[in-house]
Amino acid sequence: MIRKIRHIFSGSLWGPVAAVVANLAVAYVVYFLCRLVFLAVNYSAFADGLSMGHLWEMLRGGFVFDSSAIMYTNVLWIVLMLLPWHGKETPLYHKVCRWIFVAVNGVAVVMNMCDCVYFQYTSRRTTSTVFSEFSNEGNLAGIFGTEILRHWYLVLIGAALIYGLWRLYRDYELKRASLCWWRYSLAMVASIVVMVPCILGGMRGGLSHSVRPITVSNANQYVNHPTEAAIVLNTPFSLLRTIGKNVFEVPKYFTDEKQMLALYSPVHQPAAGAKMQRKNVVVLIVESLGREYIGSLNRDLDGGRYKGYTPFVDSLLAKSLTFEYTFANGRKSIDAMPSTLSSIPMMVEPFFLTPASMNDLTGLAGMLHEKGYYSAFFHGADNGSMGFEAFARATGYDRYYGRTEYNADAAGAGDADYDGIWAIWDEPYLQHMVRQVNGFKQPFLATVFTASSHHPFKVPQQYEHVYKEEGEPIHKCIRYTDMALRRFFESASKQPWYGNTIFVLVADHTNQNTHPYYKTDQGIYSIPIAFYTPDGSLEPGLKQDVIAQQIDVLPTLMGMLGYDKPYVAFGCDLLRTPAQDTWAFNYNNGIYQYFKGPWMLQWDGKATKALYRFKTDPLLKQNLAGKVAEQPRLEAELKSLIQQYMHRMNTNQLILR
Repeated sequence: MIRKIRHIFSGSLWGPVAAVVANLAVAYVVYFLCRLVFLAVNYSAFADGLSMGHLWEMLRGGFVFDSSAIMYTNVLWIVLMLLPWHGKETPLYHKVCRWIFVAVNGVAVVMNMCDCVYFQYTSRRTTSTVFSEFSNEGNLAGIFGTEILRHWYLVLIGAALIYGLWRLYRDYELKRASLCWWRYSLAMVASIVVMVPCILGGMRGGLSHSVRPITVSNANQYVNHPTEAAIVLNTPFSLLRTIGKNVFEVPKYFTDEKQMLALYSPVHQPAAGAKMQRKNVVVLIVESLGREYIGSLNRDLDGGRYKGYTPFVDSLLAKSLTFEYTFANGRKSIDAMPSTLSSIPMMVEPFFLTPASMNDLTGLAGMLHEKGYYSAFFHGADNGSMGFEAFARATGYDRYYGRTEYNADAAGAGDADYDGIWAIWDEPYLQHMVRQVNGFKQPFLATVFTASSHHPFKVPQQYEHVYKEEGEPIHKCIRYTDMALRRFFESASKQPWYGNTIFVLVADHTNQNTHPYYKTDQGIYSIPIAFYTPDGSLEPGLKQDVIAQQIDVLPTLMGMLGYDKPYVAFGCDLLRTPAQDTWAFNYNNGIYQYFKGPWMLQWDGKATKALYRFKTDPLLKQNLAGKVAEQPRLEAELKSLIQQYMHRMNTNQLILR
């Protein structure tokens, strides 16, 4: 048997075919091992409900997506190997083919190893929008360097897998002088004829005429929860299948517009007799401030002993209006800006990484500018970072304050306050914000996006012994940011504008969740949302059974201020909407999640995948799909939201004309 195998690789005309099959088998093994490493590193995110039977189902699904990625990325190598030209049988040509194979699949290994880490912050595999997301960042080398040191074991595993690709590569020997060119060409053509259907079938995910080329959303047919799609997928496939794709395809759920608008409409009409109040507005978007970290919002955790990591935020919420169920609309910082400031949720991909970001749009700043407000956006990172400055300008902010402006502030310490990777530390930057706001003419809108509670989870040197490691690495950073917020409010409370201001506290997304609830498909989106008025005009307290989300911030503020014009916002005014009509939405790994009343609907664009009574089943154990009378109504409302969102994105209708 061994002699026969050696003969195939050394003397037979079928040596190239045998080498292709053998080396592709090695690629499959490497992809499989990458998936096991990914699962091992992120096991805590999937441990609940991960039975052997279900794991096997996902691994079988992973084979389909690995086939697609392997065929797409190795098609050039396959063609070179089977090229029907006998003159290619030289040592140099073989060496070039080997290098191409190892390089292409080595890059795939690196991508998968990187996502072992990045998944912890996004809960999904990386897509092509990552290149736009970080296109303006000049600190990527430092970030990668830090991650390489922190995850050295992934570097070693990746290096071992790439070495395995090189070491296990099977070559073949054919002496060109003894080859009959026409027999050789005929053999290679026959091989190509056989291989083409295999390649196309692998790329498409099947050969049946009814099979459309698989996309990232097809992974959901193998999973019980959307987050698990990351196990089924691989990073090269996710990148390849999202390059150049039209993000917003308008579905045709409704042909009757009146019927659709009766279910949901993003057009808001002013309240009868609305009269504009000239109150200042300060919006604090706090990096990674997951609801889990706040003790006062988790009194039932750890048997009632849980205190959290935010003593100041706890005291602020006691004086604020907040809500029982509060959600982010996305999982990235770039999702929070349009959601909070323009009431545009993330659907499919981050809004301002899509062509729709070039639409005419507005937001808090633009709407309040019409009423005589001055507006400024504060972010202590390099100007242009994350595209925040561009979005702020597009939505009507009069001034942007970044790291450049901080360094020009004589009262600050300049780059001595820079964290070395992302931005100015929160404590000095928030004090800088107060100093600048003091010079603004009232009424004004001031928005800040903090930065310190962020990977790589460091605190300023003078606080290293004050805020020590405890639990997750982010916890010490949350304590530091909580202190920075306390100092901000202490300084602001001494200013003449403070008493005439509405403060909004909201997180951009969650991060490093620990408790089981906060690892569920609802928990990974659970953040705080609070409104605080120092003059007491807004009654503090937790509003029971109200569902709130980031896109509700804009319409709620417009209602509080008495805005007297109609406008487009995808969220609702939480103070004018009955509790039973409040709702929330997020897009989770190809699954649309819709919360309303006691229900959480998970829908893949064609059919319901799950329906949970999320208020009484917080760990989402009992799927009631097909068993609840309210399901058709929930599906219809979600369809209306999706169709109107996609239509407005594609037809530039984000503002009323």
